Amino acid sequence: MKKILLVTRPIAPPWDEGSKNFAYYLAKNLVGFEINLMTKGILPELPENVVSNDIYTTSKVSDFNFSQKLRALLFQFKTKGQFDINHYFFTPTKLNSYLIKNFLKSKHTKTIQTIASLRDDLWSDCDIKKLMFADLIITYSDHAKNKLDSLGFQNVRRVYPGIDLEKYQLQEKNPELMREKNISQDDFVINFSGEYVRLGAIDLVVDSFIEISKKIPTAKLTLAVRIKNEKDAQKKEKVMEKIKKNNLREKVSFFDNGKYDMPEVYNLCDISLFPVQNMRGKFDIPLAVIEAMACEKPIILTDLEILKELGNNNNSVIIEKDNLQQLTDAIFDLYQNKEKRILLGKNARKFCEENFDIKKIAEIYEDIYKTL
Repeated sequence: MKKILLVTRPIAPPWDEGSKNFAYYLAKNLVGFEINLMTKGILPELPENVVSNDIYTTSKVSDFNFSQKLRALLFQFKTKGQFDINHYFFTPTKLNSYLIKNFLKSKHTKTIQTIASLRDDLWSDCDIKKLMFADLIITYSDHAKNKLDSLGFQNVRRVYPGIDLEKYQLQEKNPELMREKNISQDDFVINFSGEYVRLGAIDLVVDSFIEISKKIPTAKLTLAVRIKNEKDAQKKEKVMEKIKKNNLREKVSFFDNGKYDMPEVYNLCDISLFPVQNMRGKFDIPLAVIEAMACEKPIILTDLEILKELGNNNNSVIIEKDNLQQLTDAIFDLYQNKEKRILLGKNARKFCEENFDIKKIAEIYEDIYKTL
């Protein structure tokens, strides 16, 4: 049985980070291999072929500092050559790529890099060539694969990330959560799962909700937005000030402590928004989009090139980026047309079943591990 090491940040709760969530669900669905996870503590309820390696002392994104990175490096150094495949699930940097290439790689171990996004805003073509080190490079999007192909790489394959479609599916709204957030069955709930500072969407979302509230008295807004650093905390304060200034505090709910079950959050809403201006620092295939689609929620996306692999007129609503009027009009149109919401939601679910089912994605990785 081949031994695989998934090199990641801490695989442990809270489940609020895309790369570790994907690695965790992938590991649980892989068969025929010994899968080793880098964790904080020993995870319960894992399949017999999945091994927890207790490496980290924290699993909070904000606490992933130099000492945690050093723990990860030391574990890789101590276990050098012990695994058949090292599969890397993190954004490469000049430093970690250099260390892996020169100190951590073993001739006895094959390597895979899963690249969630190519940071064109940070990396030149020359940088990208230096950052890639693996025997096989896997991208989340055709957009990234085409970029690497154009740079002369011949070992690139596109494999979409997967999600658990049994977990992320259409469900009844949770009555307890509705009471907690003061949401009734008659409310029209709009959800945004994104970020405060990055992506350039939060102000557009809030400004649009201010306008929508004038047209739809029953409109409510849920913000499933993590606070990852001080800048995010400061931005949330400004968002709160704007909401209170417009007397909308009772209509806005926050899900930002990492303790909520995201399928319940998605299923609390009638529609979901992802009107980002850019995707810098985000997965090419943002899980917040496909998770909402899997829950049969109609989603409004911006017309970014990178999002065209996800959105089309059959499964979503596409608007121009940074266009407040278009976003507001699209929300109001969906409010008025329940049949359209249902149709878009069902098409979105089918799209996820065809492309992002973790069971199908796991089978692809099993074939990769067998043949590498």
